[in-house]
Amino acid sequence: MSTTTSTNLSQQEMDQLIAQYDKESAVRQFTGPMKWITFILLVLFSVYQLSSTLFFTIPPQIHRPIHLAFGLGLVYLLYAGTKKGKGSKVGIINLILALLGVIVCLYWVFDYEGLVTRTGNYTTLDMLVGGVAILLVLEAARRVVGVPITLIASIFLLYTYFGPYMPGFLEHRGSDVERIIGHSYYTLEGILGTPLAVSSTFIFLFVLFGAFLEKTGVGEYFNDLSLVIAGRRIGGPAKVAVFSSALQGTISGSSVANVVTSGAFTIPMMKRLGYRSEFAAAVEASSSTGGQIMPPVMGAAAFLMAEFIGVPYLEIAKSAALPAILFFVGIWIMTHFEAKRLGLRGLTKEELPDKKEVLKKMYLLLPIVIIITALMMNISAERSAIIGIVSTIVVGAFRKETRMSIADILEALASGARMALGVVAATACAGIIVGTITLTGIGLKLANGLIDLAGGQLFLTLFFTMIASLILGMGTPTTANYIITSTIAAPALVQLGVPEIAAHMFTFYFGIVADITPPVALAAFAAAGIAKSKPIRTGVESTRLSIAAFMAPYIFVVSPALLLIDTTFWESIWVMITSTLGMIGVGAGLIGYWMAKLNPFERILAFAGGILAVIPGIESDIAGFVLLGLVFGYSLYKARKQRQPLQTTA
Repeated sequence: MSTTTSTNLSQQEMDQLIAQYDKESAVRQFTGPMKWITFILLVLFSVYQLSSTLFFTIPPQIHRPIHLAFGLGLVYLLYAGTKKGKGSKVGIINLILALLGVIVCLYWVFDYEGLVTRTGNYTTLDMLVGGVAILLVLEAARRVVGVPITLIASIFLLYTYFGPYMPGFLEHRGSDVERIIGHSYYTLEGILGTPLAVSSTFIFLFVLFGAFLEKTGVGEYFNDLSLVIAGRRIGGPAKVAVFSSALQGTISGSSVANVVTSGAFTIPMMKRLGYRSEFAAAVEASSSTGGQIMPPVMGAAAFLMAEFIGVPYLEIAKSAALPAILFFVGIWIMTHFEAKRLGLRGLTKEELPDKKEVLKKMYLLLPIVIIITALMMNISAERSAIIGIVSTIVVGAFRKETRMSIADILEALASGARMALGVVAATACAGIIVGTITLTGIGLKLANGLIDLAGGQLFLTLFFTMIASLILGMGTPTTANYIITSTIAAPALVQLGVPEIAAHMFTFYFGIVADITPPVALAAFAAAGIAKSKPIRTGVESTRLSIAAFMAPYIFVVSPALLLIDTTFWESIWVMITSTLGMIGVGAGLIGYWMAKLNPFERILAFAGGILAVIPGIESDIAGFVLLGLVFGYSLYKARKQRQPLQTTA
């Protein structure tokens, strides 16, 4: 069986579903000359990024504006300003905006020395260009990313100007328009700051690597490999969804895209075997969202984290490994218990792809192995990504069906650039927020305010940070969400003694799980669209399945051993074992099944025992194990009793 025949959605339906729930994918579909113009521009964007990494050393004040020029120009060509403008025609206004986007960015390139020389003493033309640049970035972010991030950036700009009129601790001396524009556009602390720097280096190249992998058919191969490994197990399709989504997440930074790519064939299979529509959609949504925290190629925010903290990306990936495994183990356990509770079977041999054929294509995984090896050899992230791209082309040439032609390579270059546009817009807009934070000092004030609100209590500070991350994540992509929360909330956690990586990882996690947390759970809604289930119920089910994602951040803040911080190998293993056993108890309590169906009292005991086992500390571990042992033993007794043959009387 081929995965292509397992899907109930056509490619057009998949594209429409992604565009509906993922604004970054809602691009115009051109025909005629405009199709080729945008295609050439996208290819040139990728070629420039590759060339600037391999062959040229370009000052950041020139490289970042060129990166932004491509981004703004293409955003205004490919993304409509209104729902009515989503046709195949650009319109004169969008052409003007695209041209203006290029001009204001190239202004930096052609007057680089002049702008550097007159820092703080800008001309009227400088102010005009800078002001237009800020407005264009805000509008580009609105089109691609959404209204929330544009609104937040606008509020921060207004706060910078109206500082003297702010109440309480929010008051500051304020800045005039010239200083705001100068700081936002003519320094490396605003639009052209760290977020855009990461977009113009690490993120773009890893997105491009993912585009090349997809072009060789590795996405479909992940589905086939998952079917072979997990398909025949109890509740097979659900476990296929977990495994496939974990693999898909290593090359994709979009929860919604992961949902549609994997869910198009896993969700119908789950429903056919007897899973409820909401549960089937929730399994896919939860697993696909978790893909963003799965090393080696995590969501784009992980590259920003490495830059903000000042550590190699490999350190971030290593720290994320155990929590990511715990997340998927939690979902796997709950799908297993649900399948046992419902008495669901696995797939038959006839329903699976040919095992030998799938194993013959194991070479498609080589680029991922190569890129991990390159990172472990301390090769820079940019060059590791390029090595991965080259290895993908070489590996794809092993067999005729995966071999990339010149046309395929060009399409991959264009696809990678198109996927990166959302990151360009988000990071440029987030740069405005970061710039105003450094200009006003509001970051430290909000961090102190957060600590005061929590009364200096770590747990309450963590809780408030979680709520803020979830709320921001409802309307902003992970990248922008992380930038905002990490500059405001992470410093508060660090002040309370939380290790820096743990503090940043905490905000990163909750920014991601916002994709499955109602009322705005885009990944869950996309899965509901495939499953024909109720969106809010699917979101609630996804949240329940992703309990590990809500627990893991609290665990690694209290016990950094889970992040491999200042710990020994055995300490990390112990934390992982106790957390996994705890997740079994939590899963049994939430699903209502272990070795047999659990009554309400047993479910409460299982859940409580799981929580205690998850909480770091020998006393809580022992108490948790005792409760779990009691529930397991009694459920095992009930299971054996149910299997005994009925006694008959004479």
